[in-house]
Amino acid sequence: MRLLGEVLWWALFAYMWLIVCRVLISWLPLRWPRGLRPLVVLIYDLTEPVLSALRRILPAVPVSGKVALDASPFVAICMIALLQWVISLLFK
Repeated sequence: MRLLGEVLWWALFAYMWLIVCRVLISWLPLRWPRGLRPLVVLIYDLTEPVLSALRRILPAVPVSGKVALDASPFVAICMIALLQWVISLLFK
């Protein structure tokens, strides 16, 4: 049972880092080289289901003019941290 808890915890940890990578990728105004494009697309494909579901619940926060802050990655990371904490308590 403990092994299941550790696998779940590490899977959530990896997913959290995928979200962090996606945020960093979105900040870089680059045209990705051919070799990296499949990796970027994979990161977007893996994280989009969770982030789009959160975006339906949480609208973007207007910052100024036409600029808005998407809080869905932050909320997703907080939810993952909470789930990791619960898993660590349940699978001691």
